Amino acid sequence: MAKGKDHRASEAPGPARLGRAVYEKELFRLQADLVTAQEWVRDSGARIIVIFEGRDAAGKGSAIKRVAQYLNPRVARIVALPTPTERQRSQWYFQRYIEHLPAAGEIVLMDRSWYNRGGVEHVMGFCAPLEHTRFLAQCPVLERLLDDDGILLRKAWF
Repeated sequence: MAKGKDHRASEAPGPARLGRAVYEKELFRLQADLVTAQEWVRDSGARIIVIFEGRDAAGKGSAIKRVAQYLNPRVARIVALPTPTERQRSQWYFQRYIEHLPAAGEIVLMDRSWYNRGGVEHVMGFCAPLEHTRFLAQCPVLERLLDDDGILLRKAWF
């Protein structure tokens, strides 16, 4: 590489940045739509869980902050579970998540979820191969049961 030459100059350009004014206008419109959806959830008794999944520093926290910014905390709540305790490690894997599912008229915004078992825990050796295999078998069943019971499950991958 030639002295003083910026190595990034040879890289393909990324997508054009959205202008600040356009971003703010669109964000405001989308947040207004979320408030309307929140009112529908409250009035209809719907139950929604939105899972924000992805690696560290992928933007999950910022996205959750923007989604929740104008929502009523009595209707929409954020769940970010800490590392499981020894007691929780001895329970059925999904048990610690079940207590955070939404009741009628609630939206739960989940910062990470049960998918850690399928990815991070497996890759990092934090779960045994049998636990990983059991997760892969049980996860679709759990999600089907949530759907069958009327819980609207949405997933955002970062």
